[in-house]
Amino acid sequence: MKLVISEKNIAARRIAYILSQGQAKSTHIGKIPVYEFTKDNDVWRVIGLKGHIIGLDYPSGFNQWTKVDPHALIDVEPLKKVSEKDIAVALKTLVSGTPPSVIVATDFDREGELIGAEVVGLLKSYNPTITDIKRARFSAITGYEINLAFGNLTEVDYNLSNAGEARQIIDLVWGAVLTRFISLTSRRLGKDFLSIGRVQSPTLALLVEREKEIKQFVPKPFWQIIARLKNDKPFDATHEKKVFWETQQAQDIYNKIKDVKEATVTELKKTVHHELPPAPFNTTSFLQAASYQGLSAAKAMSIAEELYMMGLTSYPRTDNTVYPPSLNILGILQKLASSPFAKEALDVQNNGRKYPTRGKQQSTDHPPIHPVDAPTKKLGVDQEKIYELICRRFLATLAKDAVSESMNVAVTIDGEKFTANGYRLLEANWRNIYTYYKESRKALPDLVEGEHIDIVKITLKESQTRPPERYSQGSLIAKMEQLLLGTKSTRHEIIGKLYSRKYVMGNTPTPTHTAIAVVEALIDCDVTKPKMTAQLEKDMNEIAEGKKTLDETVKESREMLTVVMKELEPAKEKIKTSIRHAVKQQNTVGTCPKCGKPLVVRVSKKKKKRFVGCTGYPNCNNTYSLPQNGGLFMTGKVCDACQTPIVRIVNKGKRAWDLCINSNCPKKISKNLPSTEQQPQQ
Repeated sequence: MKLVISEKNIAARRIAYILSQGQAKSTHIGKIPVYEFTKDNDVWRVIGLKGHIIGLDYPSGFNQWTKVDPHALIDVEPLKKVSEKDIAVALKTLVSGTPPSVIVATDFDREGELIGAEVVGLLKSYNPTITDIKRARFSAITGYEINLAFGNLTEVDYNLSNAGEARQIIDLVWGAVLTRFISLTSRRLGKDFLSIGRVQSPTLALLVEREKEIKQFVPKPFWQIIARLKNDKPFDATHEKKVFWETQQAQDIYNKIKDVKEATVTELKKTVHHELPPAPFNTTSFLQAASYQGLSAAKAMSIAEELYMMGLTSYPRTDNTVYPPSLNILGILQKLASSPFAKEALDVQNNGRKYPTRGKQQSTDHPPIHPVDAPTKKLGVDQEKIYELICRRFLATLAKDAVSESMNVAVTIDGEKFTANGYRLLEANWRNIYTYYKESRKALPDLVEGEHIDIVKITLKESQTRPPERYSQGSLIAKMEQLLLGTKSTRHEIIGKLYSRKYVMGNTPTPTHTAIAVVEALIDCDVTKPKMTAQLEKDMNEIAEGKKTLDETVKESREMLTVVMKELEPAKEKIKTSIRHAVKQQNTVGTCPKCGKPLVVRVSKKKKKRFVGCTGYPNCNNTYSLPQNGGLFMTGKVCDACQTPIVRIVNKGKRAWDLCINSNCPKKISKNLPSTEQQPQQ
């Protein structure tokens, strides 16, 4: 018998369908599906896992937070425990008796190799006579890739799985030790515990640092002189100085020319440009592009994984931005001929570039993200959006350069030089395919050097410098990659953790009061700085390359953590005070309209329901009901009808909405909206 181990059931079903040419039958061992068929006079069985079926945790005696000092966890060896018992039982049943040939067909990356190695170890514990173990490596679950992989089986890469296991151990130890320390110090336990992580904390520090820059930013005034000009159509030109920092200089020039009616074109230069298409998608550039389409990094990656499992796109976790020579580009274009992108596929096939574009990063594990097949059934809205993004990017990399013309013009107004820049697309080519670029530059009218043109008006415009922008999820992932924080497989998960721990809020991740307090409390500690985390990432890469061992890397990480804890211990009081103050701020909804004291979020003692109560209690009994589900965020706004604070409610998968917490608000009464909750008691 041949036993194939895949990472998930959907992958198992598709692999079995491909290998059996559609003849596989579905059976069950308990609740677990197993796909069975006969091939080459051998019985094949394919089973899907649920990712890791073996978890890593501390021995039970060390899981009592208040009884075990966090320092004591640093050198405790974690235990491996089966977390999916139904799958383990099914695996035990499958390998009982004559030892099967085992083929590991999990995702080909560190995590997938570790999942495969874990299962191999489990199977050997059930049947020590198992010796025939092979590895199938593929980048897409298509007929061609699967048949090629199973026709060219390799060995399990234990260096790669050791790198994955090292990360697992290091992240568990660092996360457990630091999270317990900060939670116990701030007395935030239970569901309100605070977390710190090896990658999470320096990532959060990036957001907090940017938020402080924004809040501390002092705008500086500047002036521009803009001339609205016209020959056959109007256009704007700006004084050659661009920005005036002194108002008097700007005012003097403006006064000199404000009544002039004619300008002269003194310089004109046209340049034709060939604009290269974008490079192929790797994980980082894909997540950046998806964030511009309004999808969170975690959501975009989840959908990309779904499309991969469905056999529509390649494996979405890759650093590569260069298509390998072995990639059957023509075959993919022929597949896309039956997709919504048939026209674009035919166009690049008949009129595309000789060689696809290349990015700067090249690796040998997986190709860049690309489509591999056309859907045969309707996709979900978000699946369709991601599939289209991947298809358009792939097709664009095969299309000809766009051709554009830039025009640089100088005009003189009473001796003062003004400039204007224009842009015109001559041949769209790839830009007709990858339609996500928004062009802000505009075309200028046809001008001739030496001609006189009318001045419609001249404006002296006052503006102010702006603070730096907050990171988007996409730009944050790019910054994490630059600083070696996390990997292509984990960066989106780290951002997801920041949201789940309520360290950040909003589509553009904005740190909360608690997040700022945690980072400021740890600001002098290496745990918020990228350098140490980046070093550990390099160490884990060296494990994968066989240059370091798992044991020595884990030992070094424990020594680093010991140093960090020595840095943190003297700061306990500062951490406690800082975080308590931040939590109080974060729970303050606004000002009580009855007595003027702060309104805060509370939880009722009996029913354990959240509500808003006045801190002036018992002198002021003012309370307000709150929805019991969804994230709660303070807007700092008040209702214009009743002067009661407005909060924002965020439910997963739904649009956020703002709520006046006053159930007796005149606006609600005028719309006959009933009060759905009884007023709570403090």
